[in-house]
Amino acid sequence: MGFIDKLRGRSGQIKDLAGQHSDKIGQGLDKASQAANKATGGKYEDKIASATDKAKGGVGRLGEQGGGSDGGRGDGGRAGGDPGEGSAST
Repeated sequence: MGFIDKLRGRSGQIKDLAGQHSDKIGQGLDKASQAANKATGGKYEDKIASATDKAKGGVGRLGEQGGGSDGGRGDGGRAGGDPGEGSAST
């Protein structure tokens, strides 16, 4: 059984976990985005932001299927606003 087959067999569990931990996943994506921007000197900031938004959207869709509270947006269920809003700097 290949890796993808194993993931397909656990899709329900993955959806549930994405829903339960969507805020932490969103924070991790924001942190990775900040690290990528720092590593590239901000040269690809718009592309990194777009990829981060798309990843959060994918997590959101998984979370909605699994019963997440904010759909993976990491904003407590509020749509809209600045994509960088609510991210804490460390």
